[in-house]
Amino acid sequence: MRPDGERLGGKIRDRERRERSVRGERCGVEGAAIDREDVFPRDLWPKLGDLGLLGITVPERHGGAGLGYLAHTVAMTEISRASGAVGLSYVAHSNLCVNQLRLNGTAAQLERHLPKLVAGEHVGALAMSEPEAGSDIFAMQTRAERRGDEWVLNGRKTWITAGTISDLYLCFATTDPSRGILGISTFLIPRDAPGFRVVREIPKMGMKSVPMGELAFEDCRLPAEAHLGREGRGATIFNAAMELERGAILSASLGTMRRQLERCIDRARTRKQSGRPIGQFQSVSNRLAEMAVRLEASRLMIYRFADLHARGQEASTAASMAKLFVSESFHQNSVDAVRLFGAAGYAEETGLERELRDSVGGLIYSGTNDIQRNIIAHGMRLG
Repeated sequence: MRPDGERLGGKIRDRERRERSVRGERCGVEGAAIDREDVFPRDLWPKLGDLGLLGITVPERHGGAGLGYLAHTVAMTEISRASGAVGLSYVAHSNLCVNQLRLNGTAAQLERHLPKLVAGEHVGALAMSEPEAGSDIFAMQTRAERRGDEWVLNGRKTWITAGTISDLYLCFATTDPSRGILGISTFLIPRDAPGFRVVREIPKMGMKSVPMGELAFEDCRLPAEAHLGREGRGATIFNAAMELERGAILSASLGTMRRQLERCIDRARTRKQSGRPIGQFQSVSNRLAEMAVRLEASRLMIYRFADLHARGQEASTAASMAKLFVSESFHQNSVDAVRLFGAAGYAEETGLERELRDSVGGLIYSGTNDIQRNIIAHGMRLG
């Protein structure tokens, strides 16, 4: 390439870098505002619905886009570039609620609930965890009894993502405790169901604006048609939801990790110490290289899981591997971003401390990383 071509190429690359930096800063400002206000951005939901994102895996006849799960993970990634908290809410709505309803609902249930969920008129959630039962599904205490033409639920659920603001809940309860996991069923519970109430919102370290709620069912009365899927198949629905969630929920982190890396590269190029850009110091450049490797490896693990799932292959181990690796990578990249920015990274105004707080949640939700290691080891059939 001639020198003038090299100069032109350099100008184009510089312009692209500046544009990426501006987009990253804008996303950071928007995410910081959502975090600071700590209020669920309900006004975004109809906008996401208009873009076709809330029903991305839903058939077109129900108002969805009819796309596959890989498209779903890409959408989660891009939404989370602006706000990881909004990305997490999107996962709870579009995967844990909408997708499981799509896969298991009757024609009448789909017709009744999907259009409003897909349009963003309603918000959906999944209610599984209990005060004494998180990853241990056998310890579930919420009970459902059939009384004539109704189901009556009693019990509590906690740590429910979007639990305080949802309009429809996929709730798991045991109909026959003596049958263990085979006695668990799934129910569709509208917010106005008699006997249902939101007990409280649970304050937390990160993922502000994603309200975590505790729910109570006190002789909560539901019509017979509120039952989702066959009786006793609730664990199957739950396991399918968890596989999809574990394999792709951290795709919400990919968008944040990408923005972090772009901002850190720009910082390394423009911040000077001892008369030269800090990116020229090997300790800084090595840290950036490791951040880039973690990002790309995380992306490949999530896309590999999505591909396995799309082709109908066994993917539970791949899901746990993706959840474990990506959450640990997101946390480490967040620490490295704060260290690279120094004092500025520790300050609230850069938004990096928010991302570090958010990253801690990924080590815990959807089953702690210790649980993921157990699942991976179990898949090896060690004994």
